[in-house]
Amino acid sequence: MKKNFFAAAALALASLSAQAADIVDTAVAAGNFKTLVSALKAAGFVDTLKGPGPFTVFAPTDDAFAKIPKADLDKLLANKTKLKSVLTFHVVSGKVMSTDIKPGMVKSVQGAQLTIDTRGGVKVNNAKVVAADMAADNGVIHAIDTVLMPK
Repeated sequence: MKKNFFAAAALALASLSAQAADIVDTAVAAGNFKTLVSALKAAGFVDTLKGPGPFTVFAPTDDAFAKIPKADLDKLLANKTKLKSVLTFHVVSGKVMSTDIKPGMVKSVQGAQLTIDTRGGVKVNNAKVVAADMAADNGVIHAIDTVLMPK
């Protein structure tokens, strides 16, 4: 009995001392945001999302990026200005958990408005939230099934 207690205590202590994860680390650990993380690096946006925040990121999954024709995606990844505009269109200031999401308009960090619809699940513009509330130390990630493009 004592042996199990000490093992459990050691495990609990180890988890408490584990390094905290920011938005970027959380996305990397999730495993289904490889293209997004590559895009963040290409746009020079990693340091921002590792910053204090808080941020809410409507993060396109790898499957969402796969919907974009390869030639178009390659062109986007090569244009740092346009890429940064697209990426910041997915970010909202503040930490908004799924229980706090309300329908209506919300301003993205890019400056344009996003339309939030909560009927039949949460949608951001034309993208469906497929996984919510991936908490990070400096905000939260909500995975979406489509890459949002600012007008």
